[in-house]
Amino acid sequence: MTQAPPAASAPLRRALAEARSLRVPRTVPYVPERAFPWGGPGLPLDGPGGAVDLDRALRLSLAAPREAGGRLRPAPSAGALHPVRAHLLIGPGCSLPPGRYAYDPRTHRTHPRGPAPADAPPGAVAVLTVVASRTVAHYGHRAWPLLLLDAGHAAAALALAAAPGDVRVSLDADGTELAAAAGLPRAAEWEARWPGTEPELPLVALRLSPGGTPARERDPLAAWSAHPRSRAIAPLRQPDAGAAPTGELSATQILLDHLARASRPTWHPAHRPAPVTDDTLRTRRSADPADLTGPPAPELLAQVLATAHTARPDGPAWVAAVGGDAPGLRTPAGPLASGDARPILARWAAGQRWIGTAGAVLLAHGCPADAPSAVVRGSHLAAGYAAGAAQAHATALGLRSRPIGSWQQADLGAALGDAPGQDWIIHGLALAAHPAPPAPPESPHQRTPHPAPPTSSGKEERP
Repeated sequence: MTQAPPAASAPLRRALAEARSLRVPRTVPYVPERAFPWGGPGLPLDGPGGAVDLDRALRLSLAAPREAGGRLRPAPSAGALHPVRAHLLIGPGCSLPPGRYAYDPRTHRTHPRGPAPADAPPGAVAVLTVVASRTVAHYGHRAWPLLLLDAGHAAAALALAAAPGDVRVSLDADGTELAAAAGLPRAAEWEARWPGTEPELPLVALRLSPGGTPARERDPLAAWSAHPRSRAIAPLRQPDAGAAPTGELSATQILLDHLARASRPTWHPAHRPAPVTDDTLRTRRSADPADLTGPPAPELLAQVLATAHTARPDGPAWVAAVGGDAPGLRTPAGPLASGDARPILARWAAGQRWIGTAGAVLLAHGCPADAPSAVVRGSHLAAGYAAGAAQAHATALGLRSRPIGSWQQADLGAALGDAPGQDWIIHGLALAAHPAPPAPPESPHQRTPHPAPPTSSGKEERP
């Protein structure tokens, strides 16, 4: 007999309803990023003899380009706040000696945090965490879904950069096991163990294995989570980092910790869409809204929609909203509804008017109002992951794109006549074709002659 999924807790239902409501967060000035908290010598990642090329994978996914002042990175982030950090658990066969490390995206260096267990699996495990304070300061009660989406985007960026190869991603690993594997305390224990530092909440794990490594039955996190956390190096104390969190920050940290409670993780292989190259990952950027008006060619739109749909088999459904001569909503299997949905999408997405004229908008949808924690966590992480894969594919196809993270009252199912509260927009990705380049000026010797005025006989004279 099949067991019914656990019911959503009352606090989770309230938090989800608040994030989807029209209540506007308090306006807070931009909060500067704190200094990287993990000390010790920063080591380069390009050591010799590693079958897993961590230098390339991290440079193409999470590194902050020096020429951009650290603001632009390959993986997009709500408000360009980049709350995701990576802890690397290195076994044999990598370009770094075995051990625990913290990765600094601004310097593209790793900082040792302790030794590896004797039975560490070959390759690397990356545990992605989020620091919530800046996102909460900017987005308030809408921050926690954005933190999940950001973690999904970062996971996709790292998975695409590490591929081709044996790359597997878990979006449902238990937060306690992730924290133990990375040598971190749980959020509730953080202040008592490491006062004066900012908690990091683990959400995602990726396994990067050397080619030809035989599959292991044992969970790749098991050896690391059993390794004593007491041997892991602590972060440096920072001014104001240990201050009592605001109500919204505390609520966000508690909620994300609750969402990360799970059982045995599942690992899905990561695939890079065929047209995506390293140069694609190096050059992709979110486009300015003013540059997103040209409709993409139908065949290109279908390819990107298929990538979003298949990137995560455990993720939400995807649909494309298009305008033009045949406006409507399209699924990978065919039309879903007729009519131009983009104007209402603009109202649902915090009133961003430019969405009403976007070339096309991909939408991840699902996650009912009463969804249990596993569905809420998985839907948002998988939506961010799939949008990251789709954005890379769009870039490879010559399309412009921009993720759309915050949605209010976006009950897509109710708008289509279904039961309310069951089918909500979770994430979006606007797409547009690049405008055609202007024609080069004609040389006077190549100019096509203009026709002469007609003669009295009604014929044109040509020189």
